[in-house]
Amino acid sequence: MTAAVKQHLIDPAVCIRCNTCEATCPVGAVTHDANNYVVDASKCQFCMDCVSPCPTGSINHFVEVAKPYSLADQYSWTELPPEDASTEAAAGVEAFDEDAAALLADAHKGSGGKVRRPPSASDPRINLFSRRNPAEATVTGNLRLTPEGASSDIRHIILDFGNTSFPVLEGQSIGIVIPGEGANGRPHALRLFSIASPRDGERPNTNNLSLTVKRVAEKKPDGTELRGVASNYVCDLKQGEKVKVVGPFGSTFLMPDDPEADIIMICTGTGSAPFRGFTERRRRSTPNAKGKLHLFFGARSPQELPYFGPLQKVPKTLLDQELVFSRLANKPKEYVQDRMRKRSADLGPLLKRATTHIYVCGLRGMEAGVEASFDEICQAYGLDWPQLRAAMRESGHYHVETY
Repeated sequence: MTAAVKQHLIDPAVCIRCNTCEATCPVGAVTHDANNYVVDASKCQFCMDCVSPCPTGSINHFVEVAKPYSLADQYSWTELPPEDASTEAAAGVEAFDEDAAALLADAHKGSGGKVRRPPSASDPRINLFSRRNPAEATVTGNLRLTPEGASSDIRHIILDFGNTSFPVLEGQSIGIVIPGEGANGRPHALRLFSIASPRDGERPNTNNLSLTVKRVAEKKPDGTELRGVASNYVCDLKQGEKVKVVGPFGSTFLMPDDPEADIIMICTGTGSAPFRGFTERRRRSTPNAKGKLHLFFGARSPQELPYFGPLQKVPKTLLDQELVFSRLANKPKEYVQDRMRKRSADLGPLLKRATTHIYVCGLRGMEAGVEASFDEICQAYGLDWPQLRAAMRESGHYHVETY
């Protein structure tokens, strides 16, 4: 078989012919005729210099093809040729940031081989900023979500981009460039953080976003403590400090825009971040949507659960929530999969609906239990879970992001 090659394309249906791409390309890969602006595959080095200046996002298309499209092909187009959705996970970010590509591929293992976005989701903007050309954001908030003395230090971080356009969608991630070098003398590896706010900002119509970050502590082989470099850097940020941001990343773990979509969200710990964005998006845009949000959120105790206080104020008409705790005094351990079984009378009918979407986010150890619960619920409702899961993956209705 011929190995697929990556190619940068410009969408002629969206391009306004402003010439910013050709003017900024340092290697002369972008050119045009009277019809279209195009990219010469033999010259393009994927430097990304042309991406962020584009005002429409028409230039933000990267595909894998058996043979690159010629300039003549591209000059003749009125729209982009259809793309095999199975290549989507290899397009965009994966072409340019190996660290981000590896992290996303690992996180999405539970979604199966082909990763597809929900059919009604908005088109994401990805790779607008790279390590070579990062965006600069100002820290405008750093709130501890767990009380002092709790075993987990979880923070709500707000980053403001000022006059820099940094468009995101619910479910996407960003990378933060960590200053300094590791023991090997190389820059610290990229760390991805899920966005915890909706597309229009932490506060409506602001150019900012939020993250949910847990301070990570690891131990050296000799037993001494070694703090997680990335999480501690972010958790220790002070208001007014500047950080370098790359991305956004992620083109599949996205919220459907269909107001009739029923969304089942299953998470532990900071895996709640994208679902906070999902919930706030639904609250702002379609609070009376026919489709409902269903949250199964696990933690050791209420003190260890991010956003526990604010969650108490979310009306059940917007978010049907199950907060599950595994370390409550004088009570048996309970996990999200246990609560799912208790709610089988609600989940069973949802699994039969074509409008239902499932998202799982959090620690990888939760996957087996969640899968077993879905299998048991399906059996009770005359469904075959492996078959249903495969169909949902194929249609962009089943997504897993674990770590």
